[in-house]
Amino acid sequence: MSLSRPVVLAVLAVAGLVLLAANGHMIYVALTTQPDCVAHLRADSAGPTPGRFAAAKPSC
Repeated sequence: MSLSRPVVLAVLAVAGLVLLAANGHMIYVALTTQPDCVAHLRADSAGPTPGRFAAAKPSC
């Protein structure tokens, strides 16, 4: 059973709109939210796990 061309085009159009809306929402959230400051260990500090990766320049 083969789908007609208008049905295939409609499904593709809806799928494209869903992808555009999802990407638009992700961009909106990325630009409008600010994560809280998280405490971390510097890579050169002594502690239970010295040498762990950390933020290069913390904001807090």
